[in-house]
Amino acid sequence: MEFDLSQATGAVQAMATGFAQRLPYLVVAVVVFVLFVIVAHVVRASARAFAVRRRRRQNLGLVLGRLAYGAILFLGLLTSLVIAIPGFTPGQLISVLGLSSVAIGFAFRDILQNFLAGILILLAEPFRIGDQIVSGSFEGTVEEIQTRATLIRTYDGRRVVIPNSTLFTDPVTVNTAFDRRRLEYDVGIGYGDDIAHARHAMLEAVRGIEGVLADPPPEALVVDLAGSSVNLRLRWWIHPPRQADVFVVRDAVLERVKVALVKAGIDLPFPTQQVLFHDQTEASDGDRRRQREGWPAGDRPPERAPRLAEAMERQGARPPEEPRR
Repeated sequence: MEFDLSQATGAVQAMATGFAQRLPYLVVAVVVFVLFVIVAHVVRASARAFAVRRRRRQNLGLVLGRLAYGAILFLGLLTSLVIAIPGFTPGQLISVLGLSSVAIGFAFRDILQNFLAGILILLAEPFRIGDQIVSGSFEGTVEEIQTRATLIRTYDGRRVVIPNSTLFTDPVTVNTAFDRRRLEYDVGIGYGDDIAHARHAMLEAVRGIEGVLADPPPEALVVDLAGSSVNLRLRWWIHPPRQADVFVVRDAVLERVKVALVKAGIDLPFPTQQVLFHDQTEASDGDRRRQREGWPAGDRPPERAPRLAEAMERQGARPPEEPRR
């Protein structure tokens, strides 16, 4: 089969002629799509501005802005394709999307899951931008809720990106959900100290500290009889519950309580351990009636083990003296 150069040249010229004829439509299609993009940006910016003005509707404004942005872009794409491609109808695009929806769903499963979770988070508002949350091992202030992930700023100045599906399915603690927050700290006192006196000293020290609320009042409760101390749990409320206020108020409370307890003569014991040795001999070994924790029982202690005394004499050691009766 011989190659017909004239036929190939005619085909190229026909394509060029067709492209030249469709070029104005392509230009119009691009201009129309750019206009739709500009309108989408304006609508989204207006929704965000509305959200900033109304704090309680902030998440709703973000949702509406993003949905409107996507809808306008999709409408602009359909309009541009109808202008640029002869015989194209929106039904053809919908049918193509329907045939490939399964493949798209598997390929972008995580993206779609995070997107839907982000929309539900923005609508349900379990937390808002500016709230302080704890998710897993991460804690910080919510900076932005995107369609794929939520950005939080930790207290040490780092940014953490958490997928929205994780925040939607896993437990999340919102430290700033309410106007008041209760803090607590366990303080150990000696067993010989007066609990009522120590409680009074602690509560008097806490009252009057800036940031500590008078209502509900602070309280100190006995929570444990530990090995070397009686533990009292000091609890107080603060407002507003920001992390910076938590550290500042806790520092002031602990300093005042320590000074007050020392001034009141209350012991702040260190953890101690007492080691007791059994005075066991061959004569009393196994007889719990004649043994005590560290010293013989009664006025007649058990006699020294004969074999122990003989072994010490053979080694030239002086056997210990008999306990006096």
